[in-house]
Parts: sequence; C-alpha cells; structure tokens
Amino acid sequence: MSDIILVVDDEEHIRELVRLYLEKNGFTVAMAADGIEAVEKAKTLKPQLIILDIMLPKMDGLDVCREVRKISDTPIIMLTAKGEEFDKVLGLELGADDYLTKPFSPRELVARVKAILRRVVIDDTLHNEDLITYPGLSINHSSREVQVGDNLVSLTPKEFDLLWFLANNPSKVFTREQLLTAVWGYDYYGDLRTVDTHIKRLREKVERDSTSAHAFHIKTIWGVGYKFEVQEP
Repeated sequence: MSDIILVVDDEEHIRELVRLYLEKNGFTVAMAADGIEAVEKAKTLKPQLIILDIMLPKMDGLDVCREVRKISDTPIIMLTAKGEEFDKVLGLELGADDYLTKPFSPRELVARVKAILRRVVIDDTLHNEDLITYPGLSINHSSREVQVGDNLVSLTPKEFDLLWFLANNPSKVFTREQLLTAVWGYDYYGDLRTVDTHIKRLREKVERDSTSAHAFHIKTIWGVGYKFEVQEP
C-alpha cells in the first residue's frame, strides 16, 4: 500500500480544498472525479486511505466501496451531503471505516484521516497472534480469512475486526460503547446502532452453518451488550 490519499469527489472545489489541507499535513494526494476513475486509481495506486463521496457520476460511492472491498482493506472515509442515516449505515455495512456529512470542516477531516491511519498502525503491531481457533471456527488475522466448518466466510473489514475482538475475549460482556471504542476507535462519531447492525450481519454469516460441532455464538446480554460464547462439548 502506498502513502497516497485518494480523494474522490465530483466537485472540483471540494477536491482542491481537501488536497490543500492534506498536503499541508504532509500527505501525497491523488484525485478522482467519478466512480469509475476512483476504482481504477484504487487498483493502480493502492492508496493508503480513500476519501469517498457517495454522490458520484458513472458509479456512486456505495458501489465504489463495494468494488474496492473486493480487492483491498484500504481505509475509507465516506462523504455524504444527504445526512441520512440510511446512507451512513449502508456505507459502514459495506466496509467504510468512517463517514462525514457535508458541509464539513477540512481540519476535522484531516484529524479523522490521521486517527484512522494511527489505528491501522496500532492494529498491525498489536496482533502478534495471527490465528484464533475454536471447534468449527478459524480466524486468521494475517490473511483476514474466516472459516466456519469447511466453508470460507466473506466478511467486511469491520465485521472481521468485530469478530476478531469478540473471539479474542470469549465470555466477556462488552457494551456497545466499549465495542465502538475497541473496533471503530475512540474518536469514531457514529451512533450505537452501528454495532447492532454489524452484529446482526455477523451472526447471519458465521452462525448460519453452526451445528453442535460449531458451538459458538455471539450472544446478546439484554440491557448490557454482547459476548462471544463457546459451549463446551
């Protein structure tokens, strides 16, 4: 992954404003004005982070996010002018790391870029153990692969991070606030329903094939939060 930040927005003045602030903070910036150009540059430049507007010509930001997630775990900050919860939640479900509603402060955007990149560095250095295994479940942090029984399960980056954290702490109950802090970062600005949405999708993917041989569950502790539970055979 290169040290380039890819800025994707169809409004030139926004691209230039973001570029100016990022370059002042020492970042190298590449730009794209539509969704197709964004996917092409994401593939060729392999940026360190992508700032991605939702409303784009040729291919919208949500579809760009889908395409990028097929090839890369590059952090993505989504921009939306709508301010609608649907867009924010869907963007996060597709694998975006954060979102910002227009109009936004360029300084706040730069602060979020730095915070996400700090988390990436910390995440890479903290995970000395690369493999978690339980009966019927294997989670490989290096390859970011999850196997349930004999099947590989496809997860978004945040779904993987959430499962990794919970499986690393079996039987411990975490509140939604604690999960937001641990998985999304202390400076994440989203609401608590983001956790519920990701838990629901995670259960659908990893528990659908669960049998008595794969006796693990992400259990809801009503009024508190969630825990990863393993039933002894």
